[in-house]
Amino acid sequence: MAKILIGPAGSSGLGNVEGVKKVKELGLDAMEVEFTYGVNMSNATAKEVGELAKNLGISLSVHAPYYINLSSEEKAKISASKKRILDSCERAHYLGAKYVVFHPAYYGKLSKEECYKIVKEAMIDMQKHIKEKKWDVVLCPETTGKGSQFGDVDELARLSDETGCGVCVDFAHVYARNNGKIDYDAVCKKIKHIKVLTAHFSGIIFTAKGERAHKPTEPERIKELLKYLLKYGISIRIINESPQQLKDSVVTKQILGKL
Repeated sequence: MAKILIGPAGSSGLGNVEGVKKVKELGLDAMEVEFTYGVNMSNATAKEVGELAKNLGISLSVHAPYYINLSSEEKAKISASKKRILDSCERAHYLGAKYVVFHPAYYGKLSKEECYKIVKEAMIDMQKHIKEKKWDVVLCPETTGKGSQFGDVDELARLSDETGCGVCVDFAHVYARNNGKIDYDAVCKKIKHIKVLTAHFSGIIFTAKGERAHKPTEPERIKELLKYLLKYGISIRIINESPQQLKDSVVTKQILGKL
């Protein structure tokens, strides 16, 4: 039986301590701690939030800063990107958050295969650092929403097979990247063997180039996703990234309860 945990991206402005309490109060199971514009949290605070989440039975993940490109032409930018991810990993360790999510790279002038090899090398290097530090976290690169970004389902499933990393499947990004189409059977078959899986979901506005912005989540699309996850027995966490993430997470939980 698939175990599906549901919760919001961020604390909706409440702060992480109150956010975790709110998530519990609403009957949700998970929360993503957002470091989107920088890792501005001490290890001591991370430990405090993590202990509260553990006591309340809330599964935490971390979203590393947005400004990451592991395949940049500039070596300094690759180093800075790794540092942002590893700083997120350190806080995640103290938070008790196993999943460290990030947008990995851009193709730029590289071929898909060249970009893949560079990202894989960076992943292995960061995994070595995580192991040395004994941080109990797993890198989870995220499926990206634009054709210019590295990170379609096939690339990340291969990266997981070859490095042992986890994957964050952003189903809204997959939908936007494919111009409003998503073959759930194909996606589920590609991800069901991945050991460490987390997910994002929301409504999404897109153009021919891919995602533009998040929007409230349509209940019929939540229901469709949940049906396929249950069909394939995929245990996963669904973090809602819509502008009303708490409300949409509650709706998702209600729909899951009926299924």
